[in-house]
Amino acid sequence: MPGRDLPTLPQADVQSKNNSKECYVTIGTKVYDITSFLDDHPGGGDLILEYGGKDVTKIMQDEMSHTHSESAYEILDDCLIGFVADDSVIDLVAKSNRPDSIVPLLPNDEGMQEVKMNGTANGSAEKALYDATGMSGAEDLSKDTDPNADYKTHKFLDLSKPLLMQVWRGGFSRQFYLQQVHRPRHYKGGASAPLFGNFLEPLSLTPWWVVPTLWWPCVAYGTYVAYQGLSPNVWQLPMYWAVGLCIWTIVEYGLHRCLFHLDEYVFSHPNQRDRLTLNSNLPDNRIAITLHFLLHGIHHYLPMDRYRLVMPPTLLVVLAAPFWKLAHTVFFYNWYAATAVYCGGIFGYTCYDMTHYFLHHKNLPAYYRELKKYHLQHHFADFENGFGVTSRFWDRMFGTELELPHPKVIKTS
Repeated sequence: MPGRDLPTLPQADVQSKNNSKECYVTIGTKVYDITSFLDDHPGGGDLILEYGGKDVTKIMQDEMSHTHSESAYEILDDCLIGFVADDSVIDLVAKSNRPDSIVPLLPNDEGMQEVKMNGTANGSAEKALYDATGMSGAEDLSKDTDPNADYKTHKFLDLSKPLLMQVWRGGFSRQFYLQQVHRPRHYKGGASAPLFGNFLEPLSLTPWWVVPTLWWPCVAYGTYVAYQGLSPNVWQLPMYWAVGLCIWTIVEYGLHRCLFHLDEYVFSHPNQRDRLTLNSNLPDNRIAITLHFLLHGIHHYLPMDRYRLVMPPTLLVVLAAPFWKLAHTVFFYNWYAATAVYCGGIFGYTCYDMTHYFLHHKNLPAYYRELKKYHLQHHFADFENGFGVTSRFWDRMFGTELELPHPKVIKTS
């Protein structure tokens, strides 16, 4: 192996190279000297120095920070200077009957077999997967899915063909459907996987900017009408408007938990998390399953699809009409007050939809970065909790605040 010509470096040595004069980083067992790249890094050398002497695997894949491109890894390849035997490799060497086949790194063919069998390939620890989703972390949400291999393995949906009719005609049981739809895939065939496959397809695709462009003028006009109707007591306008905004927050939580997630897994025993049983309010028939897929299942199935992250205008009109009636029923004593409440609620919805998009696809300030981490955990670890998107408030109130479950450890190959 050409790699065996490079030295195996002491771990303490690598960790000490964490300054502007000598800066090493690692990915698994590979050591890179990136001192010469510090001044050329687009984010500045200080960002790299934070990770000097450390493993940068996670931060380079961290979408909340910045997912690095292939060119970044190509630059690293040019900086490869050797290998480091981390704790997982040292432990394996101590137990091995043939330590000379493992170190100096890279292992020879015989040693690599032992490394893989013990889950320490490339110096990485054994991989932890979450039972409910089959994911190990947020970065898995963006890993390309091979449609052919995925369909052959799971016999669920073929990403290269229209999805809706596959769900309708699939004859899937509720349990199989819910298990599969909550194991995220990432479509690599284009902008979005086909849903209808006909003239209805454009109605299912909505860029995020459509939401404020379409609905904010409506909110502004409705607010103006309410302002005129509440005159001369115009001080009531911001009060009613704020009431509508607050009402939206509980509507957001309620819709996400009670309508979009008519599904719930329970574990048969806390120490047997691989034995899943199903407790669900979702009817076990193809009409209910297809509606679930349209409303929210497709988002959990393809969580990084940027054109199916916000609600299409046609669907919002259908859902918004009953809320218009509800607002004017509750605030029956004043039509203009009810209109102000409704406008506040619709504005809250637009903030929710844009926040949802940004949590999946944008770099955000510190507070929203934590919210992003929280929401992505809902996708890759535990879809039964963490229903708040714009805040955790109602999750705390109703006991559904997301705490990471224990992942199931498997050996990588």
